[in-house]
Amino acid sequence: MLNKIILIGRLARDPELRYTPSGTPVAGFTVAVDRPFVDKQGNRGTDFIDVVAWRKLGETCARHLGKGRLVCVEGRLELRSYEDNQGIRRKVAEVIADNVRFLDGPRGLGTPHDQNEQVKSGEGQPYRNEIDFSDDDEPLPF
Repeated sequence: MLNKIILIGRLARDPELRYTPSGTPVAGFTVAVDRPFVDKQGNRGTDFIDVVAWRKLGETCARHLGKGRLVCVEGRLELRSYEDNQGIRRKVAEVIADNVRFLDGPRGLGTPHDQNEQVKSGEGQPYRNEIDFSDDDEPLPF
């Protein structure tokens, strides 16, 4: 089975960095992705997709990304549910980022790089199948 998502789009808002009760950093942001087709009026729709980046990747995204930045996000789709303040059960679909590429210049410049910055979850460590997701069971702080 495979659960792999690749998005290319622009940040719709600045990343929001928070910490779980145990101190694990987690950043949340939204990527605006244009749909590949137009409607009868010639308008292209846009999907706004929530992304969550944990640990070092989350800190790096919060530090270097801002609204309007062009990014490529690779990750997996995760569905979760929670109870809101009124006691209503809500469902959320979000992308858990494994890798984020910055496709344009640093914050405020908006110019493409000759070489794209690339940040991966667990920077500098080889991929292993036995990743410890024990911290992922904590509720998201936003």
